Amino acid sequence: MTSSISSLASRFEQDGFVFPIDVMPEAEARENRAQLEAFEVKNCDNFSAGQYLRRYPNLVLPFVDEISRRPEIIEPVAEILGPDILVLDCPFFIKEPKTSSFVSWHQDLHYWGLEGDQEVTAWVALSPATPESGCMRFVAGSHTRRIEHRDTFAEENLLSRGQEIAVEVDDSDATEAVLKAGQMSLHHGRVIHGSHPNISSDRRIGIAIRYISTHVKQAPGGNMAAMLVSGEDRYGHFRHCKRPGNTMSDLAYWREITDARNSVLMG
Repeated sequence: MTSSISSLASRFEQDGFVFPIDVMPEAEARENRAQLEAFEVKNCDNFSAGQYLRRYPNLVLPFVDEISRRPEIIEPVAEILGPDILVLDCPFFIKEPKTSSFVSWHQDLHYWGLEGDQEVTAWVALSPATPESGCMRFVAGSHTRRIEHRDTFAEENLLSRGQEIAVEVDDSDATEAVLKAGQMSLHHGRVIHGSHPNISSDRRIGIAIRYISTHVKQAPGGNMAAMLVSGEDRYGHFRHCKRPGNTMSDLAYWREITDARNSVLMG
């Protein structure tokens, strides 16, 4: 592991992010990428195929569920959140080469329907994340305050509502989270972050695994589900997801869980 766990929590508390952290060998990252791309090819004519990758892919792709449980991820996340951990979601963020897709400056927890901020996102790279390919960019220390957002619904924005913070950010304040395939960054749900378009010749592929402490509550009216991946849940604030069987084995269940989360994100 590139960043020792002993110093990770203090760096995370200070900056709101930490990277790079080794998760898997590059060869294994390539194998996982191959599974993803084989799924894309097989389902290229399916209108909903992209939706499966952007919401709860861990319910339809067993290898994604397995990644979310890796000790190389769980151990540093537990250093921050404690041992009892749920996965709220783990969407893919994919930027095709030489395209204009981007992610605006935003704070995740502003619109997730959670009470509390005991959340950590592990952004796992399945291809190199570089300034040219549109790697994640963070504003250090920005997780200590809540900033108002506005919805743009910009077509090329990868966020669900094209949401962005309602203040200007000086680009010189940003730290670029450069990752090799098989590495990850961790970031707080209130740290300001975003990313530029991918101007490289390769896809930029990442999985954003949303970990929360089991004691985090949903905002009133929420009916979201989450996957227990570490420890035990003594609170029961979320319905528990069931682990996937075969690839795409229970789409009705995936749709039920997805609809409940979308009603919060798009509400």
